[in-house]
Amino acid sequence: MPESGCVILTTIGNREQADRLAETLISRRLAACVQMTDVASTYRWNGEVTKDSECLLLIKTVERLYTDVEAAILEIHAYEIPEIVQLPITRGLDRYLDWIADSTR
Repeated sequence: MPESGCVILTTIGNREQADRLAETLISRRLAACVQMTDVASTYRWNGEVTKDSECLLLIKTVERLYTDVEAAILEIHAYEIPEIVQLPITRGLDRYLDWIADSTR
């Protein structure tokens, strides 16, 4: 049975920061794949409704690496309180899940 995989979500201010974070996670073997997409975010911050353009990262990894991924995000991230959310992969193609496990340390 494949190791427990997960997807970690984070948003970051721009594509340059997103590329840096993705390359860091892949080079450290903390993630098998990082997908990026531009998003428009509306949220409440300091009592005000705010709208920003951000880059959403979908980080494919294994559950046991969550703490290391979180530390890498915090090392690079500029936000005071960055979004860092782990979603479990409850089902998936075994060969794909094996690839995630094999691609991470």
